[in-house]
Amino acid sequence: MRIKILWTGICHSDVHHGRNHLHAAHYPFVAGHEIAGEVVEVGSKVTKVKVGDKAGIGCMSDACLDCDACANGDEQHCFKGKCVPTYNGKKRFNHLGGNPDSVTYGGYAGSHCQHEHFIIKLPDSLPIQAGGPLLCAGITMYEPLKRWGAVDAMKAGKKITIGIIGIGGLGTMGLKLGKAMGHTMVAISTSPNKKEMALEKGADAFVVSKDPESMAANAKNCDLILATLSAVHEVSFYMSLLRYNGTIVELGLVTKPHTMS
Repeated sequence: MRIKILWTGICHSDVHHGRNHLHAAHYPFVAGHEIAGEVVEVGSKVTKVKVGDKAGIGCMSDACLDCDACANGDEQHCFKGKCVPTYNGKKRFNHLGGNPDSVTYGGYAGSHCQHEHFIIKLPDSLPIQAGGPLLCAGITMYEPLKRWGAVDAMKAGKKITIGIIGIGGLGTMGLKLGKAMGHTMVAISTSPNKKEMALEKGADAFVVSKDPESMAANAKNCDLILATLSAVHEVSFYMSLLRYNGTIVELGLVTKPHTMS
């Protein structure tokens, strides 16, 4: 199918790849993987959407769709090679058409051709300009909330305390999602200047990580912490905020290896 691209969000990983921080960029280069647009053409076997529907594309464009990982919904772990990213990847499985050695180009373009398995039909009630960020920042924050018990707790009517480290694009999305689930949200930032914004986005408490008193006041408070930092940092520094048997999840794309005590 072909989607006319109307909106594409900006992700920090676009900057990492565009500047070749990971030494893996293929030039010429077209970034963008928070794509929202309108379906303008469909193939004869497409059943998920029709022409005129709103649709979104996230960070993955293809995988073998045949191995155990793909069958389990974990296409990012495709056993037959890395899944194909929406940009800066090779069309190795040929579901996208064209030369399998050609490079995929992303959302900062006019349109995108895509296998229907990797598109999301966006609801009519959702403003389309808000759809793009849900395809990267949204799923990046929702998946660990689901995997580490926040969704189950919500369904059981139980409130847990969730910390979000880094109040940027990912962090504000995490605050909104956790708050919508009814949980107590703690925003954690190096900058006190982000307090007002964090509270507006759903935080119940704000921790300045550079302030020892602020850190001590919130010690052993969080059941779950989602760390969105792209800057180099010490994971162990934030563990004092975890309750017994709590979990910290690293989500930021850090360009140097973590060190840990």
